[in-house]
Amino acid sequence: MLLQKVLEHITFEEMRGNLNQDICGIQIDSRLVGKGQMFVAVRGTQNDGHQYIGKAIELGATAIVCETIPEEICPEVTYIRVKNSEHIVGDLATAFYDYPSTKFKLVGVTGTNGKTTIATTLYNMFRHMGHKAGLLSTVVNYIDGEAIPTEHTTPDPITLNRLLAQMAEAGCEYVFMEVSSHSIVQNRIGGLTFAGGMFTNITRDHLDYHKTFENYIRAKKQFFDQLPADAFAITNIDDKNGMVMMQNTRATIKTYSVQQAADFKAKIIECHFEGMYLEINGREVGVQFIGKFNVYNLLAVYAAAIMLGKEPQEVLVAMSSMKPVSGRLEAINAPEGFTAIVDYAHTPDALENVLNAIHGVLEGKGRLITVCGAGGNRDKGKRPLMAQEAVRQSDRVIITSDNPRFEEPQDIINDMVAGLDEDQMRKVLTIVDRREAIRTACMMAEKGDVILIAGKGHEDYQEVKGVKHHFDDREEVKKILALSQRN
Repeated sequence: MLLQKVLEHITFEEMRGNLNQDICGIQIDSRLVGKGQMFVAVRGTQNDGHQYIGKAIELGATAIVCETIPEEICPEVTYIRVKNSEHIVGDLATAFYDYPSTKFKLVGVTGTNGKTTIATTLYNMFRHMGHKAGLLSTVVNYIDGEAIPTEHTTPDPITLNRLLAQMAEAGCEYVFMEVSSHSIVQNRIGGLTFAGGMFTNITRDHLDYHKTFENYIRAKKQFFDQLPADAFAITNIDDKNGMVMMQNTRATIKTYSVQQAADFKAKIIECHFEGMYLEINGREVGVQFIGKFNVYNLLAVYAAAIMLGKEPQEVLVAMSSMKPVSGRLEAINAPEGFTAIVDYAHTPDALENVLNAIHGVLEGKGRLITVCGAGGNRDKGKRPLMAQEAVRQSDRVIITSDNPRFEEPQDIINDMVAGLDEDQMRKVLTIVDRREAIRTACMMAEKGDVILIAGKGHEDYQEVKGVKHHFDDREEVKKILALSQRN
C-alpha cells in the first residue's frame, strides 16, 4: 500500500522523505522487520523502540514512525514524527489493512468478568444461526471455523487488524471481541469501527497496571465514549458503574438487569448442575449454564443478538443449545460420587460468583472444598480478599500456586493467608505444589461434595520464572480420578 494512503488520516508533527512509496508491512518489533516495511518505534514499559530504529533500517525498513527523529538519518528512508507512537499504531494498522472492521459488524465486550463467556457464546450462536463469524478472545481466536491460538485478551494492533482482515476475507458477517482495559488505554483498538459495545461489570482487577480503581473505571468508560452514534451500547445496570459507563457515549443505550426494570430482564426459575430454566423478557428457556452470574452473561448475549436484528424466539432456541466456555464452571464427575469443578475465577468477585453458583445447586447437601491461588507479578491487594472469600463460602480451602511468574509461590500464599484470622485458618491448608493440592482435595472429598479448582480454567500451563510449563487443571483431575479408580 502507498505510504501516503497509510498516513491519510494520521496527524503527524514532521515528515522527512518520500511519501510516494509502497509499504508492504508494519512492525513494532524490529526483529520482525522485512524489506519495504514500516517500523513504528514505541516507548514500552520494558524497551524503547527508538533504540532499534537502526536495526530496523538494516533489516529493510523504508519508513520509520517515531516520536524523535534520529540525529543520523538515512536518505533512502522516510521518517514520520508523531506525538505518541504507541497511540497511533492502531490507526496505522487499520489503514494498512484497508479498514477491515467496516466490512462486518464488530461487537466489543468489556468489563472485569464475563467477557469470554459473552463473546464466545455470541460467536457460537451466530454460527449456529448460519452466519460466518469471527471471535477474538482470551481462550482462542476464530476466523469462522479456523482456530488461531491467542496469548493476550486483545492482541497488539497489527496482529489484531491482520486477523480482522483475514476475517473479512473469509466472509465473516459478525465479529465478537473481548476488549481489555489495557487495549483501551494503549489504543490497541484505535481506528476500529464498532457496531456495538457491551459492559458486564467492574470489580477490582489489574491495579498493578492502572494503579487505582478510578483509573480502571476510566479505562473501561473510554471505550463507550468512543463508540459512534450509529452503534449500540448495552450495559448491566445492576452494577453501580453500569450507567457511569454510558455518561458520554453517543451510541444508543440499552440496559439489562436481574434485579430491576430494564430493556432486557431475566430471572432464574430452576437451577441444577446440568443447567437452569430462565425467564427472559417474559419468555422461558432452558440453558446448559449455571449460576446467577451466567444469567447476566446470557442476558447480555440475548440483548446483543436482538440489537443485531435477531428475533427473540430464534435467539432463545439457539441459546438453549449453547454450551459453557471451556474452563468456566466445567464439571467433572468422580466415580466416588463427588464433583470437581474447574473455573477461571481469578478475582475476588469472580470467585464469589462461582462459589454462589455452586451453593445455589448444593443447597447444603454436601461440602464445598476450594482450591485456589493468585497470580504472581499482579495486583497484590486482591490476594487476601480472594483467601477471605474462599474461606467465607467453603468448608475447606487449599491455598496453592497459580501462575507465580517471577515471584516465589510461597510469598504469594503468605500474602493470601495474611488476610485470615486464627479461626479462619482452621479451615485452610497451604500446599505450594498445585498438582499435590488438587490430589489432596480429591482425597478429602466424599460422596455429594464439590471441589472447586479456581484460577486457571482453560489455561494449560503454569508460568514459572518466565517459562511456561504444561499444566491443565482438568487433565490433573482426570488423571487423579483414573488413578484412584485403578487402586
